[in-house]
Amino acid sequence: MRIRRVCILGGTGFIGREIANRLANTSISIKVLTRHRERNRHLLPIPNLDLFEADVHNPVDLHNHLEDVDAVINLVAILNEGKKSGRRFEDVHVHLVEKILAACRDTGVKRLLHMSALGADPDGPSRYQQTKGEGERMALAAHNEHFAVTVFQPSVVFGREDNFLNTFAGMLKITPAMPLPTPKARFQPVYVGDVATAFEQVLEDRESFGRTYELGGPTVYTLEALVRYVAELLDRRRLIVGLPDGLSRLQGQIMQHVPGKPYTVDNYLSAQVDNVCQHNGLDDLGIHPTALEAVAPSYLSGSNTRDRYDEWRRDAGRDG
Repeated sequence: MRIRRVCILGGTGFIGREIANRLANTSISIKVLTRHRERNRHLLPIPNLDLFEADVHNPVDLHNHLEDVDAVINLVAILNEGKKSGRRFEDVHVHLVEKILAACRDTGVKRLLHMSALGADPDGPSRYQQTKGEGERMALAAHNEHFAVTVFQPSVVFGREDNFLNTFAGMLKITPAMPLPTPKARFQPVYVGDVATAFEQVLEDRESFGRTYELGGPTVYTLEALVRYVAELLDRRRLIVGLPDGLSRLQGQIMQHVPGKPYTVDNYLSAQVDNVCQHNGLDDLGIHPTALEAVAPSYLSGSNTRDRYDEWRRDAGRDG
């Protein structure tokens, strides 16, 4: 399969920008859709990238912008939902997938890479996991000889602009003590550069058609261990108190009413399932998982220029 032009939905986000930068080093041209083009003009210097203002939830916009592409990469997701239309789990993880599949069918798009998540399951304990699982199921059901689908299920993704480690770092900088819900929840953080490499690598690979790849790093951590590691990198002595199950749920009930919803009952429910690979798809793709300890210090501990240079070399595949 020859891919000449790709549309990235969610291309202005943390992972989307990394994938766009990887594809910029190929002959593939990139189309990124955004509701706010002016806010994302910083993407324009990326070679071969066109930025268009559009509403991906609008079937007409989707149809119009998929007419000239060979493949779609869907990265659109939310961790917490709002009350407005387009901000609910079903809107983003299920109904949007339906619209994408319909637009692909109507415009003749022949390839879809769909971002799901570890723990995605229509019967999972949280609404996040249930809707991600339903969207994943629909995407795979659409796979056929004329429309190739590949699904990715990453654990939490880390990197310089992540919303995971950076969130804890921000909290640790301003509070002397941190009550930590579900401290024993287990994660297998995966580096954003490895995720982007996986997407780039399978785009034209027939062996990946119809498959699902779990993506994780080389090490499994508890949430408490991760937070303590972030505190260590920040050189901040903080009292980190792991909350028991009942208080963890109570914190979700309280914090979900705080602006920005830093923690919700749905987050608590998601944490009841280990965010760990049964089989790491990076191994199947020949990608050596990058250790958290090899990257996190460069952006959490006030890295110097040499640290950043080494990270850029690694991302470019020049670390050998």
